[in-house]
Amino acid sequence: MFTLKEFKRKNKVLIQNFSSLTILQISQYIFPLITFPYLVRVLGPDGYGLVAFATAFVAYFTIITDYGFNLSATRDISINRNDNKLVSEIFNSVLSVKLILLMISVLIIIPIIFIFDRFYSNIDIYLITFLSVLGTALFPVWFFQGIEKMKFITVISVSIKIIWVVLVFVFVQSSEDIIVLVSLNSGSHILTGLLSLLIIKLKFGIGYSTPEFKKIKEQFIVGWHYFLSTASISLYTTSTTFILGLFAGDAIVGYYSAADKIRHAVQNISSSAGTTIFPHLSAEFNRSKEAAFDFINKYYKIVGSFMLLVSGLLYLFAEEIILLILGEDYVNSVLVLKIISFLPLIIFFSNVAGVQIMLNLGYKKEFAKFIFTSGVFSIIVSLILVPIYFEIGTAITVVLTEIIVTTQMLIFLRKKKFNVLGLNK
Repeated sequence: MFTLKEFKRKNKVLIQNFSSLTILQISQYIFPLITFPYLVRVLGPDGYGLVAFATAFVAYFTIITDYGFNLSATRDISINRNDNKLVSEIFNSVLSVKLILLMISVLIIIPIIFIFDRFYSNIDIYLITFLSVLGTALFPVWFFQGIEKMKFITVISVSIKIIWVVLVFVFVQSSEDIIVLVSLNSGSHILTGLLSLLIIKLKFGIGYSTPEFKKIKEQFIVGWHYFLSTASISLYTTSTTFILGLFAGDAIVGYYSAADKIRHAVQNISSSAGTTIFPHLSAEFNRSKEAAFDFINKYYKIVGSFMLLVSGLLYLFAEEIILLILGEDYVNSVLVLKIISFLPLIIFFSNVAGVQIMLNLGYKKEFAKFIFTSGVFSIIVSLILVPIYFEIGTAITVVLTEIIVTTQMLIFLRKKKFNVLGLNK
């Protein structure tokens, strides 16, 4: 049993990390949203579309270098946070794996860019955009989540984002400045990663050193199922937008992407909460399943009720929100936003069932299987609906896919005697 002092300390840490992570994740969408109306007009449809397509293409390599470590490494560090030597070993082996995957990504992207004219014709754009992968590979968000010290990277990330916004408005003045924009994007990622590593060195005394091959191999093995899960998720997140771009023009992609940015901003409320409690729950499940389920029971009732409210408001006021944030040129985004308005609620339950419960109970293979089958479903349905209904088809595909993901997980846990809507029988 916890003493009152320990209980207050734990809650204080959770609140601090939730606040930090909320600010961090909201900043990742708010700052681009500030520049979005400006860049659309300055770059024009062709220029903005090129940047968006390059970003979507490079996102696949970000997934490769992440390798699911935001879950697996976070969990490992959280469980072993009191063992400085072990934490240092995990840090170095994870960073080594990410750098190896970065090199593999370079070997993959270079031939693609030089072989296909669609990429080679704008080779400078794609190569500079790819540098952002280096930044995300160096950014050890998993380390700070594991030790539950999110305030450090929040200060770094938000500060750099503010500088990025100012530089965008100052230096990006026309469609000729696309190179400047992608350079600022990649440069901000790299600087964030380097400063975070410096904080780890100065504040926690952990510097990079080459780990034993055995440790690197262990991280490859531990992260495999998490990687399959995150890679499969991209089949119905990144790929849906990518497929839409193959069948529709830049303007239509813009209608969907704009509405989806607003949805993501709302969804980040629960995403921040989920990311914050994951390391806490990892430690709780390791200590007492009963205590962990008791925590989840309270968590899903409080946050779930709030997500139901905000999803409902998103649906009811979709038109007002679109006109206020995006303007009259994006009236075609209204229906898209209505269709995807309840995704924050659906994905919240998916996160509770899949990430918080299944992964912490060791059902990594089952979790990966559900995500993969849902990703395949998404690709098939996209290829059927998107060529006919364009952005509406993409919105419908994403909603159907998320419903299938969540349903599979809830049914699985119920068979295992864990009822997420009334938890732990």
